[in-house]
Amino acid sequence: MPRVRRSETDQRLVDEHGPDFSEALARGLRVIAAFGAERRLMTLADVAREVDLPRATVRRALYTLDRLGYVRSDGRLFQLTPKVLSLATAYLASNSLSATLQQAVERVAAQLNEACSAAILDGDDIVFIARAGPTRLLGVGVDIGYRIPAYCSSMGRVLLGGLEDGDLAAFLDRIRPEALTPHTLVDRAALRSAIHRDRAQGYSLVDQEAEVGYRSLAVPVRRYDGRIVCALNAGANVDRVAVDRMLESFLPVLRDVAAVLGPQMV
Repeated sequence: MPRVRRSETDQRLVDEHGPDFSEALARGLRVIAAFGAERRLMTLADVAREVDLPRATVRRALYTLDRLGYVRSDGRLFQLTPKVLSLATAYLASNSLSATLQQAVERVAAQLNEACSAAILDGDDIVFIARAGPTRLLGVGVDIGYRIPAYCSSMGRVLLGGLEDGDLAAFLDRIRPEALTPHTLVDRAALRSAIHRDRAQGYSLVDQEAEVGYRSLAVPVRRYDGRIVCALNAGANVDRVAVDRMLESFLPVLRDVAAVLGPQMV
């Protein structure tokens, strides 16, 4: 049987993690992760292109996921099934951090009457692990598990500020910043300065860099030894909440909640 060609990503992972690394499992997870808001339905060719793997390899992965109930197909187009949510449920149910943060963001959202979220750093992105807010603000697709590039989000910059300088430098060298809006910082030197500034002041305010018309303010949540565990933020439409009000009214609330959460983090 011919050996399956390794993509550059697979080869890097094997080199990094050693011979016990399961390429088959990694490929299956990559196939699941390839689907998203803009890729709800994909052909075999679409998936193969997204994950940079041969069609034969992707066909086996999709067949297995279909047999296990995580994917379904009409014979041409593939899509995820609700069973995929069981993977997220397993994480949330086994992680006391998520339950604690969910209660906290619900309290903040009720107090400020604006959306509040908590996130962790995962690779070059942040991932929402708790979110709450008024019904008018909770848009489709922005929920637990949602990912945003770390470089252009307030929670991302707070979390990046918790990295050692060497790790931060490696992050900035690795990423390819894109202008998601006309306001997005993409210059690496400017991003480094913004992250260092936010680290020093203890919060990050990002104004319309990830989404036009939306600004957000984030603070770090530090555990007992000072390490940043996650970030907490509140956001609002620019027409509804001015920067001054956000700093005067939102920042104290977020800092108070973060101070209470810190000792509960492990």
